Amino acid sequence: MEGPGLGSQCRNHSHGPHHPPGFGRLGACAHENKELAKAREAFPLIEDSSNCDIVKATQYGIFERCKELVEAGYDVRQPDKENVSLLHWAAINNRLDLVKFYISKGAVVDQLGGDLNSTPLHWAIRQGHLPMVILLLQYGADPTLIDGEGFSSIHLAVLFQHMPIIAYLISKGQSVNMTDLNGQTPLMLSAHKVRGPEPTGFLLKFNASLNVVDKVQQNTPLHWAVAAGNVTAVDKLLEAGSSLDVRNVKGETPLDMALQSKNWLIIHMLKSEAKIRANKKLRLWRWLQKCELFLLLVLSVITMWAVGFILDFNSDSWLFKGCLLVALFFLTSSFPRFLFGYKNFVYLPAAFLLSSIFWIFMMWFMVFLPNLTGTPIYFTFILSIMGFLYFFYKTWATDPGFTKSSEEERKTNIITLAETGCLDFKTFCTSCLIRKPLRSLHCHVCNSCVARYDQHCLWTGRCIGFGNHHYYIFFLFFLSIVCAWIMYESYTYWSHHCVTTFREDGPWTYLNQIVACSPWILYIFTVAAFHFSWSTFVLVNQLFQIAFLGLTSHERMSLLKQSRRMKQTLSLRRTPYNLGFTQNLADFFHCGCFGLVKPCAVDWTTQYTMVFHPAKEKVLRSV
Repeated sequence: MEGPGLGSQCRNHSHGPHHPPGFGRLGACAHENKELAKAREAFPLIEDSSNCDIVKATQYGIFERCKELVEAGYDVRQPDKENVSLLHWAAINNRLDLVKFYISKGAVVDQLGGDLNSTPLHWAIRQGHLPMVILLLQYGADPTLIDGEGFSSIHLAVLFQHMPIIAYLISKGQSVNMTDLNGQTPLMLSAHKVRGPEPTGFLLKFNASLNVVDKVQQNTPLHWAVAAGNVTAVDKLLEAGSSLDVRNVKGETPLDMALQSKNWLIIHMLKSEAKIRANKKLRLWRWLQKCELFLLLVLSVITMWAVGFILDFNSDSWLFKGCLLVALFFLTSSFPRFLFGYKNFVYLPAAFLLSSIFWIFMMWFMVFLPNLTGTPIYFTFILSIMGFLYFFYKTWATDPGFTKSSEEERKTNIITLAETGCLDFKTFCTSCLIRKPLRSLHCHVCNSCVARYDQHCLWTGRCIGFGNHHYYIFFLFFLSIVCAWIMYESYTYWSHHCVTTFREDGPWTYLNQIVACSPWILYIFTVAAFHFSWSTFVLVNQLFQIAFLGLTSHERMSLLKQSRRMKQTLSLRRTPYNLGFTQNLADFFHCGCFGLVKPCAVDWTTQYTMVFHPAKEKVLRSV
């Protein structure tokens, strides 16, 4: 049987049965193991509970002994010598059945007790017992009551970083901007007392007020984060748009406080943010913001041309060309920092791909076209280019399956999941605050959950998911075709226009000969070979996963990691999604193959449970 109060995690305060909470706000995790060892020595497993007093029986969850003593006349409202009620001990040890029993016998759900004059709800929150919190609230516990340290329920949940409890309390109606005795909101408390991105970022998702001030110091959450030197919280608050101009009771802005504490990293962050916000007021800056993606593409096209121009430059000194390339690299790597926002750098690979295709087409048009006009190769290449551009656009522009919900739907889902015991990372996304559909994953680049998530593709700058996965396959196919034709035409050009002695002198001499003949064509050939290599590899891998496994890239990698972690082989083919080669392809491409197969249309943005596939009698997920 589990000992009393021994289920706390290291980040919680350790409350032994004879030591109710009152030893500081966050506890001393460094002494956690020693405290637990002492508690286990003091309270060994009980084999004979007939002589056990009601406090110990409550701590160990011995229901029959507690019921016997209460029916014998024990007053459930009577506190022990530490001024702690039975309901407190049941709450801190997550004894749900005993809480129900004591309340039915007249226990006061909001009875104050312990060193901190706390309620049973406060004790349950400190330990992170979400089921107990739900039960006490159902019995009428008041989450707005203040304990001896001046904290309400939501403040305690923030201090001990219990995100599910925070989400549940807010969804049940507790204000995210509720103040404690000092007028501090949960966001202020998190910025001041808790290191790391959570729960500061978590509270911001619930629209916590950024610029409200406390009663005493008149500090905003950003002031408190600066005062604590909490770099992560400062970053989160600046990203959310916290004001830099609010002054506290001493007339200090957050930057003034940072200068006094000489925290140079925070000073740099605040000054940089101030410059960015000042620039955003300029008309030119606003215009640049609107044209960032186009300018990034233009810069990439110019850079690729400059590399080719340097390589094709009429000079025999490769050292000179190397110096020019190094100078070009530093110029093009530093220039975008002043022109583009960091968030748009994720589109740099896509810009490189499009500029590569642009110069591939230009070389084909200027060098290869005169010899190909009217031949089948001419039309094939044109169709390949058009197919690539079309499916690139469809992959980029189509919603990959972003899950969307209103604020009311999010709160309803949180309450439902919590009260059914399913509010965990497998079913709930703490970033989007939504119930996660099966096969979905939160993409931190797109900052959204994606249905049937496959990957975030660098070459398109978009997630690949339920909505655009089939477009992505065709994008890879046409990219491979375009690059293959250019590689073939380059080889043909060298055979007819360059003097080569491959058979006599070998590959190294042949390479020197084609470099001397046309460095630009070799440069474009190398770019095409690079894109052909990765696109063909990814295409073959994707088709194998789709047709033979019925899995996405993320699911396949997750199963392989799980297999290594468990040190046993897991069959990738024995999954609920593998319906056989033909059915897998029919479902993925929504194709009936002229009536030979009946595709099963599944909306993966709303799938949460399991049903049987009507055709194959295998498991498929449905609403």
